[in-house]
Amino acid sequence: MIAGLIAVTGLTGTARAAAPDRLDGYYSQRPTWSGCGNGYECAKAAVPLDYSKPAGKQIAISMARLPATGKKVGSIVLNFGGPGASGVDSLKASKNVVSPAIRERFDVVSFDPRGVGGSSPVRCMGTLGLDAYFALDPTPDTRTEVKRAESWDKAFAKNCTANSGKQLLAHVSTVDSARDMDVLRAALGDERLTYLGFSYGTYLGSIYAELFPKRIRAMTLDGAEDPSQQAADFQRDQDHGFEVATASFLRDCFKQKDCPFRGHTVKAALKQLDKLYARADEAPLRNEYDGRQVTEAVVRSAVDYSMYMTANWPRLRQALTHAYKGDGTRMLLLSDESNGRLPTGRYDNSFEALMAINCVDHPESPCSNWPVKGTRYPKKVHAKGSPPIVVVGTTRDPATPYKEAKALAAQLSKGVLLTNDADGHTGYGRGSACLDRKVDRYLITAKAPQAGSCDDKA
Repeated sequence: MIAGLIAVTGLTGTARAAAPDRLDGYYSQRPTWSGCGNGYECAKAAVPLDYSKPAGKQIAISMARLPATGKKVGSIVLNFGGPGASGVDSLKASKNVVSPAIRERFDVVSFDPRGVGGSSPVRCMGTLGLDAYFALDPTPDTRTEVKRAESWDKAFAKNCTANSGKQLLAHVSTVDSARDMDVLRAALGDERLTYLGFSYGTYLGSIYAELFPKRIRAMTLDGAEDPSQQAADFQRDQDHGFEVATASFLRDCFKQKDCPFRGHTVKAALKQLDKLYARADEAPLRNEYDGRQVTEAVVRSAVDYSMYMTANWPRLRQALTHAYKGDGTRMLLLSDESNGRLPTGRYDNSFEALMAINCVDHPESPCSNWPVKGTRYPKKVHAKGSPPIVVVGTTRDPATPYKEAKALAAQLSKGVLLTNDADGHTGYGRGSACLDRKVDRYLITAKAPQAGSCDDKA
């Protein structure tokens, strides 16, 4: 075991009986929790780097929790998306990610999946390298620009190998993280898992459901991915999703006094937006924040990032107003948030982890330079033997289009689809009292709601 990492004590007989072969030591651990500020507690749990060699090298999974405010009935595990997002940081950023009713009955727990944040993070490039990478032309139209992009892709993979090692890169898959999550379930003392996953967290949850269908108590998958899709099909659907979301943003913009678009039709505004992209491609916009260039890539990143939450639409309107005057500073700051660039100038490792996880999960992706080969799993998810699993789809979700939620709910042997008629990415906690009420009741009682639609904003 990792020295000083965990204190091992007994679990319930049920939790111990659930341990797969040769993993008893991992399943019987009890993490030592300690305060880590603002009412949160943090701990680490040991897992094998390679589950086929449980006696070999171990890594530590970082966790954070908010203890239940009332009579505890168990833990609820959250994943906020990515891949690459830190669950620890996301949970510590807001105590309101779940309702007071959930807080009362559950310890609210999240973790950094392997390769992310505090869990053996993948590292590839420093600040200057990532600055240059994110500024690359996303629409190369000359041979020189194409070669520059290819060169940077090779450099990125080479640096990941040098700074992270092939052994770690080979074992950051979602299957590995799903197996980690079952270890954490047992370490938390829960016979069965209560889970709420957003975006990529739905993919992690669906893989867990396929591997451990009978170890689920209640599972909500919000902003669902279709695990049966090839990467190219997912990218196509996501591109369309962002088009739908951008059109919705524009229609809302036309109602606002600070809307920067002259022509108040979606077609006219899209043309004006394309002109801005072309302008930034020809010559970077002015930047009054630091010495970086506000290229086309930066502008596109800022626009796409703002589609995830309607709360960012006012910021985008302001950023576009300034950009049309040649000042791209506000665009740069939005793009920085999207790319995980911190106010200190350093990057978190969210993008590097995203690349590493995607390249082992989806080897059919553009990962030709990646140093390890991945294995795509599974084709479809059925989770036979599971209890009902609730899938939430938002109708104008840019990142995980609604059709993905429909596909996942149909694949699952006991999938229940809740439709959220709204803008933005994911649905729970985003303004629909109807949806929040149904999800809360299900997570608390483990009794699934009837499939149906929620379109209220109350």
